Amino acid sequence: MKQINPQTSKGPDDWFTGDVHPTIVLAGEEPSRVRMGSVHFAPGARTAWHSHAVGQYLHIVEGIALVQERGGDVVTLHPGETIYTAPGIEHWHGASPDSFMVHLAIWEVPGDGGAETTWGVHITDGEYRQAADARTGA
Repeated sequence: MKQINPQTSKGPDDWFTGDVHPTIVLAGEEPSRVRMGSVHFAPGARTAWHSHAVGQYLHIVEGIALVQERGGDVVTLHPGETIYTAPGIEHWHGASPDSFMVHLAIWEVPGDGGAETTWGVHITDGEYRQAADARTGA
């Protein structure tokens, strides 16, 4: 048995807009390739566009999450809800403008040793406001 000692840090500015604090709480050991992070978002904080080589599950623990795949509708998620994004699909996710949000992110390291995540451009404030308005019908 191996004890895990997770550490929290501020997410890098290249990957996030606003205050985001990820904590890796599980890094499976061979043959497992699973990873899980608990990620805390301040209101309005969000990821940049990104994709995962092997896909990703998000399970909302607290607050209200906004998730959008490139070219798709904004999805609003509440505590207890889970969403899956397939491998290679570009997407972003973050907190609503008026709520902190915590999610568990579950993904795998690719078997070929390639990159787990490919990061893209940031969601602009205007794009974010439009996404947040879309969820409220404003």
